[in-house]
Amino acid sequence: MASSARGKIWLAVAALAITAVCAAPGALAADKGVLPGTMVWSCYDVGASGYMQASAIADAFVKKFGMKIRLLPSGTSIGRIMPLASGRVACGFLANEVYFAVEGLYDFATPQWGPQDLRLILAHPGNIAMATTKDSGIKSVKDVKGKRVSYIPGAPTLNVKMDAFLAFAGLTWKDVQKVEFPSYGAACKALIQGKTDASVVSTSAATMYELETSARGLYWPPFPPEDKAAWKRMNKIAPFLGPAQETIGAGISKQHPVWLPEYRYPMITVYAKADDKWAYNMTKAMDEAFGIYQGTHKVMPLWAIKKSGLPPADAPFHAGAVRYLKEKGVWTAEAEAWNNERITHMKKLQQAWKKLMQDKKVKGLPEKEFAVRWLKVRAQTLGD
Repeated sequence: MASSARGKIWLAVAALAITAVCAAPGALAADKGVLPGTMVWSCYDVGASGYMQASAIADAFVKKFGMKIRLLPSGTSIGRIMPLASGRVACGFLANEVYFAVEGLYDFATPQWGPQDLRLILAHPGNIAMATTKDSGIKSVKDVKGKRVSYIPGAPTLNVKMDAFLAFAGLTWKDVQKVEFPSYGAACKALIQGKTDASVVSTSAATMYELETSARGLYWPPFPPEDKAAWKRMNKIAPFLGPAQETIGAGISKQHPVWLPEYRYPMITVYAKADDKWAYNMTKAMDEAFGIYQGTHKVMPLWAIKKSGLPPADAPFHAGAVRYLKEKGVWTAEAEAWNNERITHMKKLQQAWKKLMQDKKVKGLPEKEFAVRWLKVRAQTLGD
């Protein structure tokens, strides 16, 4: 794409973040009562991939339906989910905070939150992997035993994935050398600098291309789908991960693909109580506007409903979305079974939470003590 064309796209995208944008109605969804003429969506901060994708979709809704869309960006999990819980936004373009919210973990292991009853409209697939170096000697995930592994305090969305990667090989943090870094970027750079041997990272991160051409070299240990036992161990920790043959990224191509874990980001998220017709029509609008936004970035074609409309993901899909996906022949029996299992799992947690909150002994406990009590109840409920 020419630089001038890219500039025009980014100018349009930036405008959407600040204010609602109007366009002449086409086959306007709002005129037919399909969706409201104005919506607000929460999303990641300006500059993040999730922000870019939400912006491109909002722009497509403007062009296709003549709607008004305003984005509400935030740099924190609570900042993105709070407006959803309060009804300030119609949906959120979220990441793994969805999983932590439905499970009642980390920021959501507090009396103010607990397990949230969230559902998905569509969930954009992407990859997340364990980046290693050629000089580390790591050829399989099992080879990470005894090696230096990156850990980022205060970044559960990254650390829980490394927990899962280690479990894939039957390992824990006790089997490796934990090396702490202040940020995701610092952990990626540390691979190039020789300060660590393995980090959680996306294959298309800029630093991975830099690592590929560095003296240390780049290597992606595979997560073969035929190793059912390994995947079962990993999914016990991170059920939102699934196997996918990656063909895009540093050191990866169609000629040299790698089997890696796939996760979802961003996920169009609502509460289970969201109107069934709205969920149905939002899914339909995403499908009908796909031809406009699919070419705005190389990751956007993955919003095709045959890819973004199937689990695994961080939460079950909304009944309204499922109804549309069934009509389009996308939803499968396997997807239905997965969705039902996750709903049953979440109901167990929600019932355990309700019972805990009725216990007078937990009232007034400091947050840390309360979290410990809840996590113990949670583990007992799930049989962990």
